[in-house]
Amino acid sequence: MLSFVLLAACLVGPSQQAAVGSRQVDNANLPPLKFNANGKFQITVFSDMHFGMYSWLPRGQKEDKKTSKVMNDILDYERPDLVVMNGDLINGDGTFAHNSTHYIDQIVKPMVDRKLTWASTYGNHDHQLNLPAEGVFEREHLWPGSRTRRMVPGLAAGVSNYYLPVYPATCDNEEKCTPEVLLWFFDSRGGYYHSSVEKTRTPQPNWVDASVVEWFKKTNAELKCRYRKIIPSLAFVHIPINATDAVQKYWDPQRNPGINDEVGVAMQGQGWCPEGKHDWPRCKYGGQDVPFMQALSKTKGMMGLFYGHDHGNTWCYKWNGDISGMPITGNGMNLCFGQHTGYGGYGDWIRGARELIISQDKLKDRVFESHMRLETGEVVGSIVLNATYNRDVYPTTPNQKTYL
Repeated sequence: MLSFVLLAACLVGPSQQAAVGSRQVDNANLPPLKFNANGKFQITVFSDMHFGMYSWLPRGQKEDKKTSKVMNDILDYERPDLVVMNGDLINGDGTFAHNSTHYIDQIVKPMVDRKLTWASTYGNHDHQLNLPAEGVFEREHLWPGSRTRRMVPGLAAGVSNYYLPVYPATCDNEEKCTPEVLLWFFDSRGGYYHSSVEKTRTPQPNWVDASVVEWFKKTNAELKCRYRKIIPSLAFVHIPINATDAVQKYWDPQRNPGINDEVGVAMQGQGWCPEGKHDWPRCKYGGQDVPFMQALSKTKGMMGLFYGHDHGNTWCYKWNGDISGMPITGNGMNLCFGQHTGYGGYGDWIRGARELIISQDKLKDRVFESHMRLETGEVVGSIVLNATYNRDVYPTTPNQKTYL
């Protein structure tokens, strides 16, 4: 099968992808992120685009065009201040070494065309035999507007670990301003280690690495000391944490509006044994994300963690309780799935994006809003993530499907 795929790749080539611009790009000196004059900051979160699936077939090109249309339409509806691409940008296990990263050109085009800025996390399908996440990162930065960073060195850390501050609209010099919000991004890795030899598929750990957890705790403490205050935060990672699986049994369609079609969350540490060996299905969960969960639950001001990975789940839950058998207690952080964006990947749930609307005047109460913007233009799942979320009643989200 692999030899057939490689042969097909030689015939297909990268002709369907946009050409990289020849102009100089300096993403290291982008202007700081700021709230607008009305005190609002909006984020569009695309999840699981899966560009390049079936790349050797006409179907694959049709899927990618449909996904691009979803992204274009949603950006025209919402006009956000920042776009987050929350993992599985490329379906790397269906692409090829000579053109895998080239799909980035097509992926970022909707933002580049609108002069929007974006930030990425990488998912398990962005870490593959034919697709190095480092290459995805480098390709992103051939285009103006990428804020994706790599702040933690080392192969084990993954790539997309960093933070971005968001300043008030009145800030003229970020060196002299205090951020209103911190946005944290984490690489949950997974998939397979990249190999130029293309012979052995070696599974890569599918959790946020311990070195990244230590960096996060240290950096957050330094920022608290520097600014002499607790800054409200949001975090993004592709693969959900175990706490999401623990709270899923409490999901209520009116108190946690969204689709809940995948019972048994595919979480960090799934398929790994406690001693660190990959052995699925014998080992269901190895507990390797416990340090990450502990760090998040002890972070004051952490308002929400957003992820994708499970295409058939789109709900949020305010995590306040204990996790059975683990020394972890939730701190009121909201755990939220996104909306499957891509026509690649499994499932036919309607495509869309999660929108986050942050208001400066509500940050003191750790309150923000969210909704799903669907490819049809419809808005569903509008919620206020406040102290009474999980108890407030909302309209049920319809479970809709769309097809190629």
